Amino acid sequence: MAPGHVAYGLGAQYGLRISAETVAAWERGLELPSEYELTALAGVLWCAPGELLTAARTLREHRVARELAAEELAGLLGMATSAYLRMEESGRWRGNERQSAALTKALGLTTAGFVTASGRDEELAELLRSAVTTRWQAYVRPVAKLVPVDRRLLQGVLEQLHSDYQSLMVSTLSWSSTGTDRESAAGDAGRAFLAGIVDHFWQTAEA
Repeated sequence: MAPGHVAYGLGAQYGLRISAETVAAWERGLELPSEYELTALAGVLWCAPGELLTAARTLREHRVARELAAEELAGLLGMATSAYLRMEESGRWRGNERQSAALTKALGLTTAGFVTASGRDEELAELLRSAVTTRWQAYVRPVAKLVPVDRRLLQGVLEQLHSDYQSLMVSTLSWSSTGTDRESAAGDAGRAFLAGIVDHFWQTAEA
């Protein structure tokens, strides 16, 4: 279907006045449809809303992919719809432990997916960078507040990441020829490791 055909269907079936240019912008990822527009678009294209999302990352995207209304999800979490929507709109999940577990179950989230959807990726990355470059033991509790995994597993993961980082820095310094080369190579290797620290964390946790 051409964008014009989709725009016509949105108007004829759902009363939406959407231009072909807007539909084309949705296709290219230049604009995002509202929740109702996404639902209507799925209806016109005879598919589920989740099929139109390449990879859900936010709370809203996960909820829409599961075809849950905000009121329905809030009910499952045991919170007021207005309170849930404020968190969804801000991109920061602030529910308690029980609500977090209910959210994970309702949206079918992995542990990594929960951290991303709750808007905690960058906060986690900063804690992990500090953990591997200083004393990892001091960061077990702060990381545990963000990542709902067993504390003993978390300790092992942080210790392993710290060890991997320190070994990388030592080995990089040892095989470079001159002092300047060693410092430059170590700096590049360390920055690359820290840039992918969240990926390293999940790979180690799931190993």
